[in-house]
Amino acid sequence: MLAPSDTRDPTRPFLRCVFLLWLAGNGLRITILSVPPVIPLIRADLGMSETQVGILTGLPPVLFACTAVLGSLLIARFGALVTLIAGLLVTAAGSTLRGVAPEIWLLYGATIVTGFGVAIMHPSLPPLVRAWLPERIGFGTALFTNGLLVGEILPVALTIPVVLPWLHGSWRATFLLWAVPVVLIAVTILLLAPRPAASAHGAAPPRWWPDWRDPLIWKLGIALGAANAMYFTANAFLPDYLHHLQRPDLVSAALTALNVGQIPASFLLLGTAGKLERRAWPFVVCGLASLGALIGIAVLPVDVVVICAAVLGFFNAAILILMLALPPLLAPPHDVHRVSAAMFTISYSCAVITPIFSGLLWDLTGVAWSAFAPLGACALVMLALAPTVKFNPR
Repeated sequence: MLAPSDTRDPTRPFLRCVFLLWLAGNGLRITILSVPPVIPLIRADLGMSETQVGILTGLPPVLFACTAVLGSLLIARFGALVTLIAGLLVTAAGSTLRGVAPEIWLLYGATIVTGFGVAIMHPSLPPLVRAWLPERIGFGTALFTNGLLVGEILPVALTIPVVLPWLHGSWRATFLLWAVPVVLIAVTILLLAPRPAASAHGAAPPRWWPDWRDPLIWKLGIALGAANAMYFTANAFLPDYLHHLQRPDLVSAALTALNVGQIPASFLLLGTAGKLERRAWPFVVCGLASLGALIGIAVLPVDVVVICAAVLGFFNAAILILMLALPPLLAPPHDVHRVSAAMFTISYSCAVITPIFSGLLWDLTGVAWSAFAPLGACALVMLALAPTVKFNPR
């Protein structure tokens, strides 16, 4: 609901909501994606195995899964806006702690703090889209997802060629630097966001515990989990994979392609999400294309890896946007936060073990491309599951 001072000019509050949703999307990923570009440096400095790299990369999804429902509780008690701002500040604090962690276990702990902040933000954005842009939910979802994708691109594109040289090669200082924009985003949203209307006196508090018996939530969660697993694991293992192939010069290009490849999909879906969001065939197409890109990374000449990474990023982003639009479209307004929380819990529970399995396969077999085999299985899950989902409003 818009602040009273904005009601005379509806264009200004609309643009303000557009800007704030986009900024909030940035805050979801900046600190998370500051890790992949410096993984080789962390591994060398702390003496980590590939399995430990998988654990480090898998920790944020663990928190996304385990504490998404806590985000639903916070939204029910304090509102989506307060939960979003709190999550941004906690995320920035966790990133700062990572920068000063002296050994692997404290680095794990700081990563848990970072992941917790992002986890409670996740279920806050769909209800904010519903509240701020109720007539344009698909557009609003594509909008904050576009911001999320930009937040993924900035650290992976800038850390190796710009930030590390500026900070004299210190991976610790990069974590401190990437915490700064997250704090600025929190302050901006605090100052500019429309304030929600007061609840009616005597009204029952919103429910927060998800209905785990709902089969649709499980299907959507597993499908989103397949996409998340492909994305996070690819970001984690592309750097070491390319180092193994004696092509460290391609690391920055491959990570940038994986993340920049998502931007065209987000812009395309800004105008077309409403036509695609309740249909199964887009998910089948995206699953097939993702599987093809993963096979290309594993078996094609190394010079083609950058192109395959871009293809994987494009179709992964399309899946993400279409999935995130479903809770505010299919659930009643008072249930959006708990449906979103359930979907995030299930999806990240599916995604959390994939980097660990990828690392274990590489360690046990000694074959570098085996790290991408679990990602191919995720694409097959998407292909099998999508036709079984009924994308109908309730």
